[in-house]
Amino acid sequence: MSRLILGLMTLVLVSALIFMVVALLPGDFARAILGPNATPETVAAFRHEVGLDRPALARYLEWISGAVRGDFGLSFSSRSGNTRTVAEMILPRFRNTLFLAGFAALMAVPLAITLGVLSALYRNSWLDRTVNAMTLTSISLPEFFVAYLLMFFFVVKIPLFYSLASVDAGTPLGERLLRTALPALTLVLVTVAHMMRMVRASIIAVLASPYIEMARLKGLSPARIILRHALPNAWAPIVSVIAVNLAYLIVGVVVVEVVFVYPGVGQLMVDAVSKRDVPVVQACALIFAATYILMNLAADILTVVSNPRLLHPKEGGVR
Repeated sequence: MSRLILGLMTLVLVSALIFMVVALLPGDFARAILGPNATPETVAAFRHEVGLDRPALARYLEWISGAVRGDFGLSFSSRSGNTRTVAEMILPRFRNTLFLAGFAALMAVPLAITLGVLSALYRNSWLDRTVNAMTLTSISLPEFFVAYLLMFFFVVKIPLFYSLASVDAGTPLGERLLRTALPALTLVLVTVAHMMRMVRASIIAVLASPYIEMARLKGLSPARIILRHALPNAWAPIVSVIAVNLAYLIVGVVVVEVVFVYPGVGQLMVDAVSKRDVPVVQACALIFAATYILMNLAADILTVVSNPRLLHPKEGGVR
């Protein structure tokens, strides 16, 4: 309960910070939307229509109360034409982002656990050194560089995938998986290193426990010791880092979506920033913040569930 209350307080604080930072951005949003040729009367009328002439506190309270109900207001850029709500613009984009993150997670999580177990099983071997070198390299490279490398090899040199991940609601599942393969692979290469190294470190730490020594004295094979004894007792930190990386898969897709022109929330946020569409920028930032906070809360809960002894740390050591 305390973690939930802390998460809600953090979300309220982040929402106020998002609203304040966007409000303090230089320039006149109304003139940026209407263009340099707009008359002062037109600009004043637009500011009154969207509420920019009201006090900041009143606008924040109205915005956050609407956000709680799922109402983020109207998009600035759509007022001149077909009026659309921010929620209508974000919902299909958020589904696309969740699909991309889920696709990447289905590849990254099993791969990270497998590589971590193998590295711990064959510690200090050529396999362990190779995997560690590859993961350190993938951590060091920025996302856009990894994306362009994949695009160069698997689109230009070997035309297997698409360079543009353009999908819509009517795209069949097979075609969608093919078009999102490179963005998902980019996210996998970026996130699997963190998860793999945590799996390896957690298992190696557990291998120093007395009950592992007892299992070795009984003549059990190294693979059986790791899979049946070490891995179950190392789940708490592993689950935590996996949940945190899953949160990153959702909120850290902005660069990847822009590179591959993928119609997700990250691409929508970048487009809204270029158009000075304040309601869309605020809504996207709040959704990213809420998702990250909820995933971190889930990580704390899953950590406790995977190791109930954390609720009562003074009641004994490792079995």
